[in-house]
Parts: sequence; C-alpha cells; structure tokens
Amino acid sequence: MTGHTPNQQDNNPIKTPEQQHPWERKTERWLWNSRFLVMLAVVPSLLGSVCLFVVGTIDIFKVVAGTLRYYLLGSDTNIHDSLVPDIIVAVDIYLIAIVLLIFGLGVYRLFVSRIDIAEASNRKHPFNVVSLDQLKDKIARVVILAVIIEFFRAVVDIRFDTPLDAIYLALSVLALAAALYLMSLGHKDE
Repeated sequence: MTGHTPNQQDNNPIKTPEQQHPWERKTERWLWNSRFLVMLAVVPSLLGSVCLFVVGTIDIFKVVAGTLRYYLLGSDTNIHDSLVPDIIVAVDIYLIAIVLLIFGLGVYRLFVSRIDIAEASNRKHPFNVVSLDQLKDKIARVVILAVIIEFFRAVVDIRFDTPLDAIYLALSVLALAAALYLMSLGHKDE
C-alpha cells in the first residue's frame, strides 16, 4: 500500500463540488448534515443534567434547613439518622448529572463541532474528547465513582447481624480499594 494523501483514498481523490454530479453533491451534503441527529441525544442529556443539578441542590438545601432547625430552633426531628444518607444521595445525583453533562458535550464535540472555548481554556478538560473510547472511559470513571458513593450509602445503613457480615464488608472495601488503585494505574499520564 503506497502512501495515501489526505485528499486521496484508494486512488479515488476527493472531488470538488464542481466535479460532482448535482445529485451526488446533494446526497453527500444530506449525509454530512445527518450528524446533527446526535442533537436528539445532546439536548435531552443537558436538560437532564440541569434537572439533576437542581434536584441535588434542593436536597442539599433541605439538609441544611433541617440541620439549622434542629440546632438553632430545637426541632424534635432527629437529623442524625438521615443526615449522611441524604447528603450521599445528593452527591450521587450530582455525579449522574455530571455523567449526562460529559456525555452530551462529548457527543456534541465528536459529531457536530469542537467546543473552541473549552479547548482554548484547558485541552485536558473532560469535555475535550477525541474519540468514542475516550468519551466512554471518562463516563465510566464517573459512573464508577457514583457506584462507590452508592456503596458508601449502603454501608452507612448496614446493621451487622453476624461477625461474617463485618468480614464481607471488609472484603468489599478491600475490593473497592483495589479497583480504584487499578483504575488510577491506567490513568497516570492524565
């Protein structure tokens, strides 16, 4: 295989619009513009992200209000059993919102157009993906973090019935720590 130039592939050079048949030019323009179909995924992802950020923020404000009522006004509602789980749920909601944000902006960047302002500010920004594999990897990292937060929430609610339950918990934490360590090894250069 001899070297291909950017304008040549398999001895079939790219035609200028004047060299193309009008039907071919219209078809190719339509095919190229079909990339905007991804906006059907981008816009709802961003809207979902906004909704989740709002819900997470409202949940945090409710926790703050409950804490203030308990300590400043002497409310009868005991916040100690629900405070940590409520905050963990809000953090989990934020992480899912971040997944939707990264997905929406990453798909936009890959299929529609680069986000110049993001690339000018920080080339390693999570939105600056260059391939579907990189987008998948970034989303997977945030999803794994969300799973860890969900695990932490479950651990907060655990009531040990037997010593074996405590051993299972310790093994789970050890497996989680090993997974995080292995994940960090794969991303040392970032």
